[in-house]
Amino acid sequence: MSFLFEKCTLHVYDKDVLKNSKAFDCGNDDLNGFFANDVINYTSELLGKSYCFKLDEDQTEIVAAFTISNDSIKTHTLPNSRKKKVIADIPRQKHMKSYPAVLIGRLGVNTNYRRIEGEEKSIGDQLMDFIKSWFIDKSNKTGCRFIIVD
Repeated sequence: MSFLFEKCTLHVYDKDVLKNSKAFDCGNDDLNGFFANDVINYTSELLGKSYCFKLDEDQTEIVAAFTISNDSIKTHTLPNSRKKKVIADIPRQKHMKSYPAVLIGRLGVNTNYRRIEGEEKSIGDQLMDFIKSWFIDKSNKTGCRFIIVD
């Protein structure tokens, strides 16, 4: 069973979510402040896009929230061993100086839902699995192959 996928629904973190949800508390004051006060401006300034999973049985409860944005891996800043791993599976004869990536800049799990009894994986692990699958899916609109965690 996967709590996040079976008992929650993904939403864009927008004004309606803010207005109709309980305060999000992930145990980190900086992240809590971002999702309470800065998330709308961050999105409107095109710095990233935020999403949340809300509990299906109580749509006022945010279980997890995250922000993603575009980024890249610059190969000239990597040590040679890491650079070889990054370009190893690139099917291009001429390698690029940077490769598209998605940045997970903000990520938090509600303190009440970090570990669910009977779940094999924590909500944080389930959330990371979701984000990874989102970007390897054939409908991936960004064309990135790497994920960077800030």
